[in-house]
Amino acid sequence: MGRIRVAIVDDDKLVRRALTVFLEDAHDIDVVGEAVDGVAGVALVQELSPDVVLLDMQMPRMGGVEAATEIAASAPTTRVLAITTFGTVEMILPMLRAGAAGYLLKDAEPEAIVEAVRLVHAGAAALSPAITARLIESAQDGAPTPRDELAAGQQLSEREREIVTHLALGRSNAEIARAIHVSESTVKTHLSNIMTKWEVNNRVQILIRAARSGLVRFR
Repeated sequence: MGRIRVAIVDDDKLVRRALTVFLEDAHDIDVVGEAVDGVAGVALVQELSPDVVLLDMQMPRMGGVEAATEIAASAPTTRVLAITTFGTVEMILPMLRAGAAGYLLKDAEPEAIVEAVRLVHAGAAALSPAITARLIESAQDGAPTPRDELAAGQQLSEREREIVTHLALGRSNAEIARAIHVSESTVKTHLSNIMTKWEVNNRVQILIRAARSGLVRFR
């Protein structure tokens, strides 16, 4: 497998420099370009087709949500990883709905950001446990009973429900596989089956649907 090609879009020069330093320190990542706002970021992605773009939320001319929407439409093979100082649900959900595959805070450890790049490049979602908890709480909206009943064909098996529970704890495929004593490929198969049943496209959407259906709950 080749090295992961990453672009960084952030209006803060120091943030761009710091991200570049520790991403390029990873043995499997190359930073191929930088942009200072959303408009330039979209153009950069269209020109270079990076594997992953690290995208700030608040920037001049075009913010992260608008840029993510444009990137999803014009460069569907590029995975968007939002990285920002804002961790509120009001900021997170629009970004995920725009197509972001992950959402990290800028105070995350360098190792966590490097691993998040690898995760989204591999087709997984990258959310910290704290962000996951906020999403679940928002999706539940304080409702004491499920708001989104599953149709007969959308019901999960016991094993699938178990995997969703582990997913809601922020665990990776490998961690889930170890916890339930199956192979990582088996976990991926179950997740694919869940996406098919629920007509969703990624792990984030699985979590949101699971919360709305009352299958997972954070207290």
